[in-house]
Amino acid sequence: MMGPFMSAEELVVTLAPVAVYWVYAGIYELLLASTTVLDKYRLHSRRDQETKNIASRKDVVRGVLLQQAIQVAISVAVLNLEGHGAAAAANADGLAAPPFLVTAARFGVAMLVHDAWQYFMHRLMHSVPYMYRRFHSWHHRVAAPYAYAAQYGHPVDGVLTDTLSGAAAYLASGMSPRAAAAFFVFATVKGVDDHCGVAAPWNPFQAAFRNNSAYHDVHHQRGGGRCNFSQPFFVVWDRLLGTHAPYALRHRDGGGLEVKAFIKDRQMQ
Repeated sequence: MMGPFMSAEELVVTLAPVAVYWVYAGIYELLLASTTVLDKYRLHSRRDQETKNIASRKDVVRGVLLQQAIQVAISVAVLNLEGHGAAAAANADGLAAPPFLVTAARFGVAMLVHDAWQYFMHRLMHSVPYMYRRFHSWHHRVAAPYAYAAQYGHPVDGVLTDTLSGAAAYLASGMSPRAAAAFFVFATVKGVDDHCGVAAPWNPFQAAFRNNSAYHDVHHQRGGGRCNFSQPFFVVWDRLLGTHAPYALRHRDGGGLEVKAFIKDRQMQ
């Protein structure tokens, strides 16, 4: 039986995104390591990932686990401060769930708030030299992204950009913990997909969203740090504020795909 500190729903909100992160990223890693089914859609060769990435895979795993531990702690604090602690959950037993359209609207609000926070904080990290050098540059140590590096970065960057954007989305939308669990799982899967290094046309996330692995790959390229800040859902802020860079997917010599970005009518090398 759950103790008074955390309800079952709170446990799902805090731990489900962490579990889904490793499961979904693990599927990508398994497919890429054990099969050739995704090889023709790879944005970076295995050699690129070995030679272009400064952070080792061990460092990435340690960094992601640290970020997720901090994320869980802050999630628990926000849930309890908002009044969704175990006692509040117990008092809410028997109350009808909000109508589907209300839940869907709150989900949409959460997506918009999450995107706005991440865009402006992400751009700030690139605009202030100290913040980039001290914090955000860690994430760009992975120049050839892969799935489980999605949340790799300096803990301060992780809190300011990722964790607080989730807290803001939750508080602004008024979602229930159950709906929040679904939202954070969705956002986690989308973030992993955006860093997977694979541009498969049949992938529903990449087909439904213009902000996808190829779009975000532009940002990780050399010279891409001044464009395509939007993440993880829409590209609206990039378009509105002039930081959107179009790109073309082309077949790479030796197999796979490569992203060629165009910034101010000039192809980025």
